[in-house]
Amino acid sequence: MATSALDGEVPILDSSGLLSIDLGLRGAVVGLCLLIAGLALRDRRDSTAACLGAALALSAAAAAVISAPNFPRPWHWWSLILLAVSCSGTVTFWLWARATFDDDFLVRRWHGGLLAAIVGLQIFVAGWTVKWPAPGLAIDRTLSLAYLGLALLAVAQTISTWRADLMAGRRRLRVVVLIGVSAYIGNGALSNLLPPPSDSGSAMASIANAFGLCVILGFSGWRLLQATGMPEGPGPLPTTGDVLGDARATVSGEEQRPRQIEQALLRRLEHLMAVERAYRREGLTIGSLSAELGVPEYRLRQLINEGLGHRNFNAFLNRYRIEEAKAALVDPGQVEVPVLTIAMDTGFQSIGPFNRAFKAATNLTPTEFRRLAMAGNAAPVNDRLKIGQSS
Repeated sequence: MATSALDGEVPILDSSGLLSIDLGLRGAVVGLCLLIAGLALRDRRDSTAACLGAALALSAAAAAVISAPNFPRPWHWWSLILLAVSCSGTVTFWLWARATFDDDFLVRRWHGGLLAAIVGLQIFVAGWTVKWPAPGLAIDRTLSLAYLGLALLAVAQTISTWRADLMAGRRRLRVVVLIGVSAYIGNGALSNLLPPPSDSGSAMASIANAFGLCVILGFSGWRLLQATGMPEGPGPLPTTGDVLGDARATVSGEEQRPRQIEQALLRRLEHLMAVERAYRREGLTIGSLSAELGVPEYRLRQLINEGLGHRNFNAFLNRYRIEEAKAALVDPGQVEVPVLTIAMDTGFQSIGPFNRAFKAATNLTPTEFRRLAMAGNAAPVNDRLKIGQSS
């Protein structure tokens, strides 16, 4: 740090001072990433969201290392490993967002293929001699656009599932974290597409990126430690989708008080759904349902989540729709009614979501369910139902 001999002048940071700050922040980032990955895997190794969260933290640690000033170039074999872990982060982040905000999400083989393709292309460009500006520059720009697109898809996942999410903490806090990480990844992708800044601007941008990532990870680590250090005593680590939405770890003092499920309101809701079949209405939302019941929307969300155990409004509606559909499929008087008609009558807008929801609930397709029921094989149907409910 250089200082002026004249009184009243502000000390000026030289290049070595900026480098020290940058490396210090990156060291903190790596430490926080390892802490988060360890906490995520400690008690929830069987959780898809937790495993993806741990992988995301490790990729952030690798990115902090390889993007540090004076990191050795050209790439050595050990640095290519760090590069592979780092450039997997955007795909992992997108998958983590899917697993966190979509309770029915499953990792598919093609997700692994996408990850392998992006990592392979990045290593190919960085680790082997490629003629520039083509095709190396074209591949590099394509990867930057892919990273930006995946970040935008993650944000879109947050927005598209926000209204149906019944977990208050997950809706409020996880959206903030997701948007923050999306902005960080998007900024990194755009920086590769724009002209490089000057040396001083590059140093300050590096410090700003490291500081922003440090803040995001610090907040996430604090939430994880808070979730695992409850007054009730040590217990299993909440799933990655619940860490910021756990009712016992909310920031509001009012929400920390025990919540009483209103039995009268619960009975009104059950009557509206089971007797009046409100779930059949086209475009039914939690807002319109709360208006009909005459209660604030947040109270209805709390009632469905805590009183009936549903994390998602669509899952709540599908419970009634599937029950009516099962009754129609086993009714001999409706054997000629098409499955699509039954799906539409129960409130589904198309056959695809109906088939997926029905199989998730019964472990059978609607056609298989009807065929077994019409054949008089009630026992096989019941057995498959038990398997589907236990899975």
